Amino acid sequence: MAIHLLTGDDESLLRTAVQELVTQLVGDGDRSMIVDEFEGDDYEMRFVVDAAQTPPFLTDKRVVVARDVSRFNADDLPALLHYFDEPLDTSDVVLVEGGEGRMSKKLVDAVKAVGTVTTTGAPKKAGDRAGWVREQISAADLSIDGRATQRLIDWLGEDPGKLDGVLQTLCGAFGPGATLRESDIEPHLGEAGGVPPWDLTDAIDSGDTTKALTLLGRMMHGGGRHPLQIMATLHGHYSALAKLDGVDARSEKDAMAATGIRSPYPAKKALAQYRRLGGAPVKRAITLLSEADLDLRGKRDVDAELTMEILVARLSKLR
Repeated sequence: MAIHLLTGDDESLLRTAVQELVTQLVGDGDRSMIVDEFEGDDYEMRFVVDAAQTPPFLTDKRVVVARDVSRFNADDLPALLHYFDEPLDTSDVVLVEGGEGRMSKKLVDAVKAVGTVTTTGAPKKAGDRAGWVREQISAADLSIDGRATQRLIDWLGEDPGKLDGVLQTLCGAFGPGATLRESDIEPHLGEAGGVPPWDLTDAIDSGDTTKALTLLGRMMHGGGRHPLQIMATLHGHYSALAKLDGVDARSEKDAMAATGIRSPYPAKKALAQYRRLGGAPVKRAITLLSEADLDLRGKRDVDAELTMEILVARLSKLR
C-alpha cells in the first residue's frame, strides 16, 4: 500500500513523472488489469475511493490514478480522507495535481501524514537547472559533451518539458550509451524554448542587438508571449530607469527607494544601467516605447513582430 501526490507546473514533466511512478508500481504485472485511471471533469472523488477499496481481481494489487485533483475542494474530500485512515493493503493510490487550480491544503497535509508528496519540474535557478539537465541526460543513458550540454540548456530556455522528447529522440537515433557532440544533437532540436524577460533586457542593456533580437524571437515564438506582454516588460524596465533621473541615488537602497524595486540586485542593475545611459537616452527610450505601443494598438498598419524588432534594435543602440 502506498499513497502518492505528484504536483508540478509543467504538464509534460508531470506526466512523465506519473508514468514512471505507475510503471514502477505495476512492475511485471499487466497494466491493463492493475491500473484504474480517472481523468477529466466527469469523475467524482467517490469513484476513486471505490476503486481503491476494491480488492484486486486476478492480480495481487491495484493501482488507482486520479488526475487533476486540484479541482476538488474540501467538501469533496471526506471520503478520501476517511480512506486514508484505513487504506487497503493491496491498493496504491496516485493523486496528480495537474497545475491548473489551487490544491486543497487539507489534502496535501493528509497525504504528507500517510504517504509521499513529490514536486516535479526543473529547478528555477539557472545553475540548478543545468545540474538537473545533466541528471536527465545521465538517466537517459546518454553521454553528451560539455559544449553540447550547454547548447541543450540554452535551447531549452524556460521550457524544460521539451527535454524528455529530445532525449527520447536522441536515444532512438543513436542508441543507449551513445556519446554525442553538439553536431550530433543540433539536427534534432526544433524551435528553441522561451527565455525569461530579464535575458532580453540584459541583452538590450549590453548593446548586443543580435542577441536581443534572437531572444525577442524566442520569447514570442518559443515562449508564446504576445508583443504587448513584452512591451509591458520593457516599459517596466525603462520606467524604473526614468525614476532615477534627477535622483542622487548612490546605493542599492537609494535605487530601491526611488524606483520601488523591492530586491537589491535588480535595483543595483537599474542604477548601473542608468549611469551608463544617462537621462537623455532614457527619455528617448520612453518615447520609442510609446510610439511602438501605439503602433501595436493599430495607429499604423505595421506587422507587430516587425514593430517589436525595430523597437528592440533601437533600444539596444541607445548606449
